[in-house]
Amino acid sequence: MQAAHPSDLELAALISSKICHDVVGPVGAIYNGIEILDEGGDAEAKAYAMTVIRNVTEQASAKLQFNRFAFGAAGSAGALIDLATAEQISRGFVGNGKHKLHWSGLQGYMAKDRVKLLLNLIANALSALPRGGDITVSMSAPPEHPEFLLRCRGQGARPPAYLTEIIVGGGHASSPVDVLTIQAYYTWRLAEATGTHLEILKDGEDILLSAKPA
Repeated sequence: MQAAHPSDLELAALISSKICHDVVGPVGAIYNGIEILDEGGDAEAKAYAMTVIRNVTEQASAKLQFNRFAFGAAGSAGALIDLATAEQISRGFVGNGKHKLHWSGLQGYMAKDRVKLLLNLIANALSALPRGGDITVSMSAPPEHPEFLLRCRGQGARPPAYLTEIIVGGGHASSPVDVLTIQAYYTWRLAEATGTHLEILKDGEDILLSAKPA
């Protein structure tokens, strides 16, 4: 049995929960680092605490900036977003850990909702590489009607489960949308709003996330 679409109020609440979920960990780590400093330990402990605080503050800032564009208004209705900005915040979000982002895209400006779709696809691509790997973002066609292709390459690459189920179900999943599935559901909603057809494909061991004008 397919679950019903969330109402607008439920959608707003789920997105708010997702954003809080993304930053609560780094903020908690900042607090723990401050507690270590307050304890007045030796120089090594203080240096470790400061390193933790710097690292997690950077993570929290990157996640907030990404979510501001991926979920938020990021400008008035009909606004255009600089693709250089989209690349910058995407690199900050992916980070320099087990995932690597490669960007081969258009230059200039693109409609806000299309940029939001691209950012949400990048977030879904991370879940396709649970052990880490390379995400290559390619764009083609005019910025007014772009095509996006995200290649996910790495050990254990797999289709992002939530997004796959929602695409196959035409926006529906077997269970209600929650904080774990909201990113995939919102990606599908953005695709519908922009007249974009989503597909998840396999190319050898790689997983491809394709978005083309419907």
